[in-house]
Amino acid sequence: MDQKIIEEKSKNLEDAIIHFKEEIGKIRTGRASTALVENLMVDYYGSKAPIKQIASINVPEPRLITIQPWDRDSLVAIEVAIRESDLGLNPNNDGQVIRLNLPPLTEERRKDLVKVLNKVSEESRISIRNIREEFWKKIQKEEADGKISEDDKFREKDNLQKTVDEYNEKVEEIRKKKEEEIMTV
Repeated sequence: MDQKIIEEKSKNLEDAIIHFKEEIGKIRTGRASTALVENLMVDYYGSKAPIKQIASINVPEPRLITIQPWDRDSLVAIEVAIRESDLGLNPNNDGQVIRLNLPPLTEERRKDLVKVLNKVSEESRISIRNIREEFWKKIQKEEADGKISEDDKFREKDNLQKTVDEYNEKVEEIRKKKEEEIMTV
């Protein structure tokens, strides 16, 4: 099979894993993490910008996130963005820094977060399946064009499935680790 197609397949599958990691980074665990807020979009001088581009975000304590904007005029906009997000956090604005105190998670909330995690991991698996279908069509087209034999087509299909299985296992490993983080009190 064409080396270019194999590299493209691997890159697409790696991109799916990277996206999955970014998405689950937004899911809250028992500890504070900058990933919870860094990509929240803030109305900044008439355009939208993620918090990480307009402020310094720190985690000085396990249950505290501080956000210090480079421009104090954006404090209110950041506060509004956090309140309007689905994080359920109440920002404390002292005129210089926004503090987000993360309350301990209840058992019920932990279970809800695991459900969200499972939904995100299933979306990632669907993405991987879609990539597999795209490459299977390319393999079939190469066989129809006479570039590869029928035996090569099925060999490539097996290789493709092995690769997809490996990436699905990666998703499952990451999901299990994140679930463990969420359920740890």
